[in-house]
Amino acid sequence: MKKLNLLLFLTTISLVFSSCNEKYPELQDGIYAEIVTNKGTTVAKLHYDLTPMTVANFISLAEGTNTMVDSIYKGKKYYNGILFHRIIKDFMIQTGDPLGTGTGDPGYKFPDEIVDSLSHKSKGILSMANSGPGTNGSQFFITLKETPWLNGKHTVFGEIVLGQDIIDSIGVAKTGPRDKPEEEIKMLEVNIIRKGSNAKSFDTESAFTNKLKVLEEEKAEKEKAEKEKAEKIAAKFNELKATATKLESGLEIAFVNQGDGEQPKSTDMVNVNYAGYFTDGKNFDTNIAEKAKELGTFDERRAADPRGYAPMPMSYSPEAKMIPGFKEGVQKMKVGDKAVLFIPSHLAYGEKGVGPIPANTDLIFELELVSIQGKE
Repeated sequence: MKKLNLLLFLTTISLVFSSCNEKYPELQDGIYAEIVTNKGTTVAKLHYDLTPMTVANFISLAEGTNTMVDSIYKGKKYYNGILFHRIIKDFMIQTGDPLGTGTGDPGYKFPDEIVDSLSHKSKGILSMANSGPGTNGSQFFITLKETPWLNGKHTVFGEIVLGQDIIDSIGVAKTGPRDKPEEEIKMLEVNIIRKGSNAKSFDTESAFTNKLKVLEEEKAEKEKAEKEKAEKIAAKFNELKATATKLESGLEIAFVNQGDGEQPKSTDMVNVNYAGYFTDGKNFDTNIAEKAKELGTFDERRAADPRGYAPMPMSYSPEAKMIPGFKEGVQKMKVGDKAVLFIPSHLAYGEKGVGPIPANTDLIFELELVSIQGKE
């Protein structure tokens, strides 16, 4: 009996000392990143349950277990010693680039892991930096205030729970060209803290590969559906083109609805709805919200702008600052008319192209002349 009591006593003492030695005992179960900087230490909670792939990537880099990194980083705790290379007051602080220039990466890229319930809702949000969809690597930023315009564009994967004052102090550092701090501010260490059985059993390799597989399957299904939709749109346009009138310039126009609306004057400003397509039926732009939703291209950020999804004002004149085929087509229309324009590349963006439109690309536009400004 005495031996049993002694064993219980020693076990209790062991647990007490273990608890006393445990880092941040006030934190609840979860996975945390202790970010030790030369300005102080901060702790972030990582959303491993909601963004397992992104958190797995972060942890494996921090602990030096990532197998996809370039050979020069293998076996090394990737984030230790990395600079905060970009600081924008009242916006964010950015780090995670081994080159310290904003151009570096670990040697691979992985997809976005956007979760609607995670947003850039306040200061202290950890989010992946990228150069466009599917270009995540190792760079991340921490917000200094609410930044809702980043929602849906960057993967939120954590938030500061201790040491926000350290983040705030870094956020007011003096900067020079390209928002680079004048003094070196760096992460000395990034240590991963796991609390609770679920956190301790989180396997980074399987979490990353499993979620990546799911996202790749979803992407393939989405691309297949988009291709089928585009093929149907292209077939519809091919039927319409057979009925189109070809003008001397090379522009072809097919009226879908032609009524007795008012004829604008060359001095008028008119409002136009449009949807632009490539000849394979893929949409590249529209100012019609319902059309964007139908095509799966609706942009919440654009919708937040009162002018985002609204009729486009333009001059009803040969001098309008539009591509030649577009303005020529509009000048054939009256208020209320709907038409489809088949614009050859030389009447579109020609040999230079622009944005998502390659050089020497024929375009198709669905148009509606909504109104004459001042006569709505």
